[in-house]
Amino acid sequence: MPAPTPPGARLRALMDQGTVVAPFVWDGGQAAYAAAAGHAAVYMTGFGTAAAHGVPDIGLLGMGEMVANARRIAAAVDVPVIADADTGYGNAANVTRTVESYEAAGVAALHIEDQVWPKRCGFMAGKEVIPIEEAVQKVRAACAARRDGSLVVIARTDALAPHGWDEVDRRIHAFAEAGADLVFVDGLKTRDDIERVAAMAPDLPRLLNSGLLRAEEAAALGYRLVLALDTIHALFGAIRDIYEELARRGRLDAAGREMPDVEAIAHVLGVERYRAAEAAAR
Repeated sequence: MPAPTPPGARLRALMDQGTVVAPFVWDGGQAAYAAAAGHAAVYMTGFGTAAAHGVPDIGLLGMGEMVANARRIAAAVDVPVIADADTGYGNAANVTRTVESYEAAGVAALHIEDQVWPKRCGFMAGKEVIPIEEAVQKVRAACAARRDGSLVVIARTDALAPHGWDEVDRRIHAFAEAGADLVFVDGLKTRDDIERVAAMAPDLPRLLNSGLLRAEEAAALGYRLVLALDTIHALFGAIRDIYEELARRGRLDAAGREMPDVEAIAHVLGVERYRAAEAAAR
């Protein structure tokens, strides 16, 4: 029986075919629903993972908590998982262990950012970044730590807000030279921002974290991977609306709302496989 294709190789093959769009998820159930909807990959959000612990994304979770969530999500779906690995949780030595741990958890890709620790969400004010020389060392360490060379290492910079476009340009090119498979400029808030990154690095493989463009628009600008940022806003909006409606009305209005029953939910979560195992063991 042939060995299974590593998740990183599967993601690379998908990106070779065209721009990949990955919705945000922060647990295995969401990942299963995303895969059932036909998404070819999913993104484990650090913001959402922090929220699942009841805390904001300001560097309050450690590597162990993030890796544990990545492992649960990767085990829940057959599609490649891209994972937030924050700053790598320390220096180059820490980054090495981070990459080894995420890879063992079964992810296809991870991104390491150049913020100081404790970090904060890329769209929050007050971000600071480490010196470029230290950031490049961490990218090199991440690439060298891979046991399977197909694992996709993504180098993220948050330098735009604190230092401006020239520093962004400098960093993404340095990260690519250090071996990053994709570069990622976070905190882009307008179409002009997205187009400017594409113009300054037309030859670099790029990731986009945004809900502003359709997949074909991102592809036309040369983005290989899109993290669909609007999914997390929509998910939290739906959660808020449901709980507010329940508090206001005492029950949820089923009119106009399609709500799957328990069996339908269990189907998406793979109940048939476990029932088959029970039957085979009798």
